[in-house]
Amino acid sequence: MMDQKKDALVYTNENCVGCNKCISVCPVLTANRAVTEDDRNVILVEGSQCVSCGACFDACAHGARSFRDDTERFFEDLRRGEKISLLLAPAFLANYPKEYGSVLGGLKQLGVNRIISISFGADITTWGYIKYITEHHFTGGISQPCPAIVGYIEKYIPELIPSLVPIHSPLMCGAIYARKYMKITDKLAFISPCIAKKNEIEDPNCGGYVSYNVTFDHLMEYVRKHGISGKPVTDEIEYGLGSIYPMPGGLKENVYWFCGEDVFIRQIEGEQHAYEFLEDYKERVLNKKELPFMVDALNCARGCIYGTGVENAGTKSDDILYELQKIKEASKKNDRHHAFSRKLTPKQRLDRFNRQFKNLNINDFIRRYSDKSQGMAVRQPSAAELNDIFAGMDKYTEIQKTMDCSACGYSTCKEMAVAIYNDCNRSGNCIQYVKSKVEQEGIKARQMAEEMESKNIIIQEKNDVIESLLAEVHEDFESLDTSISEMSVGNNSNAEESTGISTSMADVVVFCDDLKAALSKIQTLLVKLEENNGQITNVAEETNLLALNASIEAARAGDSGRGFAIIAENIKKLADSSKDTASDSDSNKEQIQGAINELLARAEKLIDIIDSVNVRVTNLAAATEEIAASADMVSTISADLKDKLDSLKE
Repeated sequence: MMDQKKDALVYTNENCVGCNKCISVCPVLTANRAVTEDDRNVILVEGSQCVSCGACFDACAHGARSFRDDTERFFEDLRRGEKISLLLAPAFLANYPKEYGSVLGGLKQLGVNRIISISFGADITTWGYIKYITEHHFTGGISQPCPAIVGYIEKYIPELIPSLVPIHSPLMCGAIYARKYMKITDKLAFISPCIAKKNEIEDPNCGGYVSYNVTFDHLMEYVRKHGISGKPVTDEIEYGLGSIYPMPGGLKENVYWFCGEDVFIRQIEGEQHAYEFLEDYKERVLNKKELPFMVDALNCARGCIYGTGVENAGTKSDDILYELQKIKEASKKNDRHHAFSRKLTPKQRLDRFNRQFKNLNINDFIRRYSDKSQGMAVRQPSAAELNDIFAGMDKYTEIQKTMDCSACGYSTCKEMAVAIYNDCNRSGNCIQYVKSKVEQEGIKARQMAEEMESKNIIIQEKNDVIESLLAEVHEDFESLDTSISEMSVGNNSNAEESTGISTSMADVVVFCDDLKAALSKIQTLLVKLEENNGQITNVAEETNLLALNASIEAARAGDSGRGFAIIAENIKKLADSSKDTASDSDSNKEQIQGAINELLARAEKLIDIIDSVNVRVTNLAAATEEIAASADMVSTISADLKDKLDSLKE
């Protein structure tokens, strides 16, 4: 899932439904972030903020939280031949009394070298605590076997770091003893009931002594899946009451065993209580109030035997407690020379205890701590910013701001607002906000329903009007259709008449062209006649001249020429008559030519008019055809619209 660091120990898996239970139990306000992923609400883990307390595992009914440890890497390294020895949590025997020996035997067969019980490391821790507290008057110190408690202090209450007892946990004391005193050089794997132990193992202040945190849960899952079993074996070193450290108050009981019950040890366990106590304890320390001999603090309510890395920790019965009680009783010896003897007083036990560990250098087991609070503090909004956030949640009145229904996972509305300010949540996760929005939407819906009802009435009225109009339009279209049909018929008739006129006009044009040609021929003949008349006039003039000469000669001849003179006179008359006739013919020709020219001019004009009429008739015929085509188209569209109107009415 998005935005979760791969190296985070605790992470959200695909089962998350965003129910907010993890938020409600988490001691760190910013360790959970509500987001929308793939259209669903989920709560992601902010790895850097998380202290791996495991409270979310107990609270989640959906199995939506998972964790990482080193189990796979441990078995892979064994297969590759790495030399590995085990550090075994005392809770392992209590949790798996029947499988304990065979599982260890199976691990031996896989190559595990030595098996050291951390119960012995717990004895060293008890020795170190008592020695350091008494020698340094370090009263009021907070025990640190629990890495979740230590991590919370380092990240969120650095003021209490000086109050952490500076002695390593049983795990680290056992690891240091194995390295420095037993000279074991193998890699060390811790068989662990706790997820958060990996944080301790990897802390630079813990020297890198341990290489693997192998939780009971993942170990036993792997063992059963791969059928790992062998000849039963057990751990190597004898130990005392350190075996009861996994029990609530186990450290306290160890201290009482050696110091008596007169000392006051404050016992705290459980995620819900431990972290609230630490916040209060900070004020107590800072105000220099009276403090207990020490604080025995565990994260898990039922101790490490039901730790975060134990199988189905939430459903375990009390059988484990009974098993641990058996281990406890077996640790209390009857031998008076033994530090854990029942027959000795607390002072005598402590003397023997110190002698038992006289060869240990307490400086080897001193623990340092680091202030890791940089960037961990929860940012607090100003009053104005807080009001803005509340406004975004539809919270304006004091009652709205303090409804504190806790459905969002936070104890108060203010905590939710602070989470929003730190980008860990959003207004939409507030049920009151959602309820407010639903109510507002309900009001809007009712208003819309009322508006819709009014609109429906208006729409119905409009529909009635539309139906009436449609009926009228339908009738109009029927009339239009009829008119178009009639127009189409008339137009077709006009087209036929126009075509006939055009044909007749073409005949007239032909006739005019023929008339023009005939008149041209007549004009040609008249020109010829004019030439002939000219020739006749010339002949008449020559004849007249001859007649004159003849008369002159006849006069000269006297009586003998009288007859010839008469003939000459007649010839002269005939010539004058021919000349007059030719002149008269020319005059008539001019009149005929004028008439022909007028006929030709009028024929030309007639032809122009006929051409113009013919063009117009042709255009009219073409337009008529176009009108006919348009009328057909209008008729088709009209029929279409009529059909659609009919379908609308249906």
